[in-house]
Parts: sequence; structure tokens; C-alpha cells
Amino acid sequence: MSTTSEAVSIRLLDREYTVGCEPSERDDLLAAARMLDSKMREIRGSNRMAALDRVAVLAALNFAHELQQLRGDGDHRDREISRTLDELHRKLDSLFDAAIR
Repeated sequence: MSTTSEAVSIRLLDREYTVGCEPSERDDLLAAARMLDSKMREIRGSNRMAALDRVAVLAALNFAHELQQLRGDGDHRDREISRTLDELHRKLDSLFDAAIR
């Protein structure tokens, strides 16, 4: 931990972990821990004997997949915005050329 980090306790599947984070990031860390705990509980379901490492890996894989999809969606949106801006520039250029004739 750096000199400005603070120790924060989080609970995942009824196990407590202490992690360091910047004070300004504490609320985000706790929210992320709640989200992870919820996903791990969903994956574990009623099987209380499921191995913690397996549940954690599956939760991480789920989140990584969601992130990958969001990034792909963002790339698609960026291409659409760029295409729309190019079209608008062409239209503005045409209007400008027509106006100066």
C-alpha cells in the first residue's frame, strides 16, 4: 500500500478480505465488492459446497465477457459516430460550396 492508501475490509461469500485503496476510491471498491459478491452468490447458487476458487474464476470470466462486449459495443458506436460526422461534413461542404457560387 502507498502512504495514502487505507485498509478496507470487504466480504465475498462470507469471507473477509482486507485490501488497500486510495480514500477517494473506497466507495467504488465497496460497490465493486458488492457486485462481485452478488455474482459469486448467483454462480454458487444453492451448491454451498462449490469450491471458492472455481466460483471466483467463473465470476471473473463473466465480468471479463461483459467488459469485452461493452468494449465491442463502444467500438461499434465510435465507428457509427465517425461515419455520421463524415456524412455531415460532406453535406456542410456541399452547402458551403453552393453558397459561395
